[in-house]
Amino acid sequence: MSFSMNFTIDADLERKLIREKIYGIWKDETAHLYHAEFIKVAQPLIGGKWAKLIDLNNWRSSYPEVVDIVGEHLRWCVENGMALSVNIIENPVTSGQLKRMFTTGGTEEISRIFRTINEGDKFLRENGF
Repeated sequence: MSFSMNFTIDADLERKLIREKIYGIWKDETAHLYHAEFIKVAQPLIGGKWAKLIDLNNWRSSYPEVVDIVGEHLRWCVENGMALSVNIIENPVTSGQLKRMFTTGGTEEISRIFRTINEGDKFLRENGF
């Protein structure tokens, strides 16, 4: 089975920030691959506090099972030091699905949604990232 890469994940160790770009429609396989890759990229930041900045403007809604998988991913992130999750998204449909992921992952308190990368990045800088 082949998978297209529907995401990029990069760590900015200086800012303690993980930057992500999410694309396309996700199925459960994509969500599992994403989580495995995320763990590898996040490794140097585990043990301290860190944040993530996620560009979701090219993401299309996902299959329902993805909500639970990403919810588990978000729980893992919190357990491993994520202090803030900043999400850049304009589409109200995918925004609703994203909020369900926050609820499933228990990250409503530390998750923020902005319309532009600049707004999200400014918020992160103001909060120490």
